[in-house]
Amino acid sequence: MALPDFQVPVFDALRLTAVGLDVAAVQRLGAGGIAARQAGRLRALLRVARERSALYRELLPTSAPEAGGQVELAALAVTHKPALMERFDDWVADPAIRLEEVRTFLADPDRVGSAFLGRYIVWESSGTSGEPGVFVKDAQAMAVYDALEALRRHTPRPLQRMVDPLYLSERLAFVGATGGHFASVVSLERLRRLNPWLGAAFHTLSIMRPTAELVAELNAFAPTILASYPTAVALLAEQARLGALAIRPAEIWTGGETLTAAVREHAEQVFGCSVRNSYGASEFLAIGGECAHGRLHANADWVILEPVDERGRPLPPGKASHSVLLTNLANHVQPLIRYDLGDSVRFAAEPCACGSPLPVIEVRGREDDPLVMQDDAGRHVTWLPLALSTLLEEDVGVFDFQLVQRGPRTLALRVGASSEDAALALARCSKALHALARRDGLHGLRCIEEPGQPLLRGSSGKVQRVVALESDPRPGRST
Repeated sequence: MALPDFQVPVFDALRLTAVGLDVAAVQRLGAGGIAARQAGRLRALLRVARERSALYRELLPTSAPEAGGQVELAALAVTHKPALMERFDDWVADPAIRLEEVRTFLADPDRVGSAFLGRYIVWESSGTSGEPGVFVKDAQAMAVYDALEALRRHTPRPLQRMVDPLYLSERLAFVGATGGHFASVVSLERLRRLNPWLGAAFHTLSIMRPTAELVAELNAFAPTILASYPTAVALLAEQARLGALAIRPAEIWTGGETLTAAVREHAEQVFGCSVRNSYGASEFLAIGGECAHGRLHANADWVILEPVDERGRPLPPGKASHSVLLTNLANHVQPLIRYDLGDSVRFAAEPCACGSPLPVIEVRGREDDPLVMQDDAGRHVTWLPLALSTLLEEDVGVFDFQLVQRGPRTLALRVGASSEDAALALARCSKALHALARRDGLHGLRCIEEPGQPLLRGSSGKVQRVVALESDPRPGRST
């Protein structure tokens, strides 16, 4: 009996095989081969965008500007998430996709990882840049992400991967935001639907849970691979150092935040295994991954990154950008061309010693801090930044906020000037934070509401959503 459309996972074996062969061949092609693939895929993307997207028919010239036979990308318009979301129905290249119906789909937690309209994967961004987004992926885009993740994720255990390329003997625990159709959760659930025998081997835990519960469940599951955000890995490493967490993972995967050298070193020392970082976003799931030398390589055959300064001017290698413009060459159903991603990226001027022709990048993305609070008994309670963001975004519906710690039980709470009703938004946030404090035994929490105050920015130039006490001595503390 055939499954209903919404239960069918988005997967095309032939596409995956073709993309996988292409991804594997890039190592032998060199920088010239990568540039040629980029150019051909960009022309195809622009053609589809002009033909099928009403919005891009307005944004793009009738023919792509060219210089020396190559598309002159810098001559095209820069796009931003708020403007694209405002015209979502005109933006997408399939008229059957309508935002109202997509939001209904996303409101159903039972459909995480399943197919929208029987042929699309959909996920939502968390809104950490101040504006939540909705992103639709077709089978071609998912084949590209699958191939990049499978073939370009460096493993510290190559012999194990040769024996077990499908991770059948592993137990993978993902600790992250689970309260919505977020990219990581959707991707794991999609894998479960594609490979039901992996169900017991993949375990997802919410960062919203108290630390003691996370530790107990991880101890019971005993993962061989731990995947999470750097701030969560730092918290778990400290629990392991104190003797509460007894797991011995063979690999740790991080992403979603800036991984500092201090956090990497601390986690590797405590857990006795390698930490491998990756760079991705809701807009393009597999932007880059680390090589054996620990350097991050951009998947430039499938994504174009343009580092720019605060005025949108291109920057040369060696210069850290104010933002970066992303062009997704894999996804034709929801074109992203010169999309302002907001991260600070620096391209290395020299190639990597590993020999890969893919460019080396350094990324400064989210730099939010864990908040170390103090409960009624004087014990430390750590609130992870993405747990706080999920609470205020998903439960309260406030996306433009900032929490600044002023003491062990004192937080300054700010909302952006663009909020329609700042006083109401502050009151809702304060109520949710007090409920969280009561759950964790912090009954004396003080929330100082600061309407109209500017939102502080981190070293990347992005708004720092959660700011800890400056005297916080923990490993990897952002300053």
